[in-house]
Amino acid sequence: MIHRRATAVTAAVASLVLAAGCSAPGGGDESSGDDSGPIKIALVDAQSGQLSSLGAWELKGARLAVDEWNARGGINGRQIALDVFDDQGDPTIGTNLARKIDSEGYLAMIGTAESAVTIAMAPILEQAEIPNITSGQSPGLVATGSDFLFLNGPTSTTYDETLAEHIVDRQGTRNIAMITNNGGYGKGEHDAFLEALRKRDVTPVADQVVTTDQKDFSAVLTGIRQKNPQVIFLGAEEVESGLIVKQARDLGITATFAGAAPQGTPVFIDTAGADNAEGTIVSSPYLSNDISDASKTFAAAYKATFNEDAELHGAKAYDGTQILLTALKTSNVATGRELADAIRATRYAGLLGDFAFDQTGVGIFATSVGVIRDGKLVAATS
Repeated sequence: MIHRRATAVTAAVASLVLAAGCSAPGGGDESSGDDSGPIKIALVDAQSGQLSSLGAWELKGARLAVDEWNARGGINGRQIALDVFDDQGDPTIGTNLARKIDSEGYLAMIGTAESAVTIAMAPILEQAEIPNITSGQSPGLVATGSDFLFLNGPTSTTYDETLAEHIVDRQGTRNIAMITNNGGYGKGEHDAFLEALRKRDVTPVADQVVTTDQKDFSAVLTGIRQKNPQVIFLGAEEVESGLIVKQARDLGITATFAGAAPQGTPVFIDTAGADNAEGTIVSSPYLSNDISDASKTFAAAYKATFNEDAELHGAKAYDGTQILLTALKTSNVATGRELADAIRATRYAGLLGDFAFDQTGVGIFATSVGVIRDGKLVAATS
């Protein structure tokens, strides 16, 4: 099934975003498996805490997609209810929410944007046969082996292979240090980038692992400064990466920083400071809102609705939600394994590229390289 590129989100649709498709979690008497009443979809993300920016971006992207469909009449005349749950970035809370989603009759789940939380939820959702489209990128997601888990973007393997190709193969840089955290995302980034370096016979001059809640990186950075690397790879989320860069610059470290999705976000740039983040190399499947006519349309609707610029995570969630809703439409609102099979069979030309899911649940296998210039992520020229 070949589906058209994401369509325009009209002003009328945008005006519905805060009013439609966002009922109270678990609200409504009808089961989502019935052929009447709302189609219940859960969105699970950190809506509070240090990772709440990820949840906010994902919620906005998903809402735009849901309200586009609802404005056209929903699916088979039924409206789509997008109910929001806060996992606080905590895997234990995530597992409890997975059980709640199962008990309250949700057909599918969008989220989470935190790999560790999604990995913790995966066995429960698989047993309940609830398809889950996640914005996480850790290879650990694929390693769960769940037939019900799908990624709305590439894995760390793709992000970091592209990054290593640019830094090592094209720029000739081999003096590279690494800082990653010990969370689900950081572990995935560490292993993926280290493997990409090993394929090129490059050994990092430093390989430091920090905790996910660490705030002071002076000791780690002092050790790295002594190695005088040309590039420092970051495998941590937005806020932590920004703090690392800011403290590195305060210590006089002039190396170029490099990383994946978190390093291309406004939160990273704001936390690090635009001057400190200048020149950061970023691997991403969505470099800017100007990469295509579809991205310009999406970004305009996002800006009009939320009064802020769209970025990768919102675009990923928009694509993932569009894929889910397309599969629900083509399967006549199937549930369980039939819905999972419909998602896997969906071919979708999205904001991030052309989705075609393999048996591992991955549908996108390419990123591009950008660089931060004057506080914005732009395509790299060399």
